[in-house]
Amino acid sequence: MAVLVLGLCWLAVLFDGLDMFIYGSVLPHMLAEKSLGITPDRAGDLGSYATFGMLIGALTAGTIADRVGRKKLMVACVTLFSLASALCAVSGSVAAFGLGRTLAGVGLGGLLPTAISMVSDYAPRGRAALTIGMLMTAHHAGGILSAYVALWIVEPLGWRAAFWVCVVPLLFVPALAKFLPESLSFLVAKGRTEEARVLAGRFGTELPAAAENAAGKVTGKKAAGERWNALVGLFRGGEWAQTLLYWLASFGGLLLVYGVATWLPTLMRGEGYELGSALTFVVLFNLGGIVGMLLAGRAADRFGAPRISSVWFALTAVGVFLLSVHMPLAVTFTVVFLTGVFLNSAQVMIYATVSIRSTPENRATAVGWTSGMGRFGAVFGPWLGGQLLAAGNGDWGFTAFALAGLSSMVFIGIAALRGSKRAAPGSDTPQGLLTAH
Repeated sequence: MAVLVLGLCWLAVLFDGLDMFIYGSVLPHMLAEKSLGITPDRAGDLGSYATFGMLIGALTAGTIADRVGRKKLMVACVTLFSLASALCAVSGSVAAFGLGRTLAGVGLGGLLPTAISMVSDYAPRGRAALTIGMLMTAHHAGGILSAYVALWIVEPLGWRAAFWVCVVPLLFVPALAKFLPESLSFLVAKGRTEEARVLAGRFGTELPAAAENAAGKVTGKKAAGERWNALVGLFRGGEWAQTLLYWLASFGGLLLVYGVATWLPTLMRGEGYELGSALTFVVLFNLGGIVGMLLAGRAADRFGAPRISSVWFALTAVGVFLLSVHMPLAVTFTVVFLTGVFLNSAQVMIYATVSIRSTPENRATAVGWTSGMGRFGAVFGPWLGGQLLAAGNGDWGFTAFALAGLSSMVFIGIAALRGSKRAAPGSDTPQGLLTAH
């Protein structure tokens, strides 16, 4: 495995996770202090601003990455969400804070699918899902870091200091620009085959197959009208149904992920737990996410990512619903941890499925649009939690999120059944990509 590629992408996604989870971690402080005049319903709106930005970033990331390269896009995304955090730190109004979170969301949404596509290029044969799972542990390590930032920095220095911490990734940008190699798939698609072959040899991975034209010759740079072929290809023949199933599953999954990420500390305080315990839930939730990524990656490489995702969503729905029941603290800690194990990796296994079953030339577009369509759910989740909390129906927030998990279980389950009829043995690997005929 190209340890350098995975390591650099891991650090980038760590900062992505910190920036994503920091709002939910400091939100109880902001609500208690009535900072910027924030109320629960307005807090939900602000949470949705970031996920709306992520929608824009995810929808455009694949197309931009396929044109300018995934390395340049990753550098741009880290720079953008770091500078946007500085805007949040100095904001004097809800409008300025909301603009900062929206711009941060654009960078956050563009980084994840690009990093996933990057490590998929350098993953060993038969280990794509596990490699993606290892990458996504960084996202939850960032969530853990956000809880400790809230515990150690916000109390003495205030909530603005937490967003200044999120500017620190700017120091990482020069190393990312210097040492991260370009995507192999991008180089092959652009006709830079010799450069790609050198990189593949250096990092001990296989060179992606180059696309061929009707004359059987390797194609180089795409014509302007061909840039949309990757997107159109997701709907050719009978593939529209499979594509829509992935998008619907991603919608419910991200509604659940970002709804819980935004409101978990606040909802648990509403259940009667102290702030320290509520932030401990964030740590446990993300520790569970790290364990879940590793377990799900291994299981998905053996049994198939869509099957594992379906089972994981079912278990997530049970765990989230149980959080609405007041239980002994030790039991609640256990439920939060196990919910983190299943919830976070269930969504990532959707991305793993799409990445593995896409051709190299349209992989970034396929993952980006699946993530992007799911971002509609990510926008809706924080807003929904805010509305329920403002209406005094916080308990219903857990129920609503559980129902979202059940819907994703159904959609990815159907996709798994359809995929099992099409997939040939050994095709669920990066080198034996299923083109979804």
